[in-house]
Amino acid sequence: MRISKGILAVSMASALALSACGGEGDDMAAEGGSSAEQSTEDTASEDMESEDMASEDMESEDDMADDEMETEEDMAGGEMDPAANLVGPGCADYAEQVPDGDGSVEGMAQDPVAVAAGNNPLLTQLTAAVSGGVNPDVDLVDTLNGDEFTVFAPVDEAFEAIDQETMSTLQEDADLLSSILTYHVVPGQLTPDEVVSEQTTVQGETLEVTGSGDELMVNDASVICGGVQTANATVYLIDGVLMPQG
Repeated sequence: MRISKGILAVSMASALALSACGGEGDDMAAEGGSSAEQSTEDTASEDMESEDMASEDMESEDDMADDEMETEEDMAGGEMDPAANLVGPGCADYAEQVPDGDGSVEGMAQDPVAVAAGNNPLLTQLTAAVSGGVNPDVDLVDTLNGDEFTVFAPVDEAFEAIDQETMSTLQEDADLLSSILTYHVVPGQLTPDEVVSEQTTVQGETLEVTGSGDELMVNDASVICGGVQTANATVYLIDGVLMPQG
């Protein structure tokens, strides 16, 4: 009996020890599982942060690309300073007389050339001549607005210098008036640097542009202010009416 009680005591002690080890093992396992779960969550969080950063980088690159495209579109759309290429001794006076509005340098850049000229208070006589106001059989508005041109535009004082006999003839002779008017027009938009040369006009004959800077001449007429932009043409205000030789 003493031996049996001893064995029983040892067995119970062993059982308690095993139970304690088992508890510690479970706790360690639980702690290990909790650590593993936390590590997995941290990794997932870092992955999400990396994805967010990558997304932000892509959005930033897209924004930069959009800005570059807008800048290129602005340049391609001709949204340059309309006064950038102005030449001529009368440009300051023109800007003073017509500082803003549809007939100003900035305003003319928004409209096709016949409309722009009609808005310019310095070109009322030319506007009348090309729109049937001098001779009802001469209307060049659609022609002038329909393509790209360089237009040498006599100011009102230039038309006023024409003698009354000649004006009476133009009021009756549509072909002569059309010939004179189209002699002032050259195909294509020519900047002040490009225009100096012999140019073939829409009328068919040639005219000659000479000089440079503020001293440009068109045949015998002086450029008052040139390089004025419209939506489809480059305009040079001149102080004389050009007459074809033919």
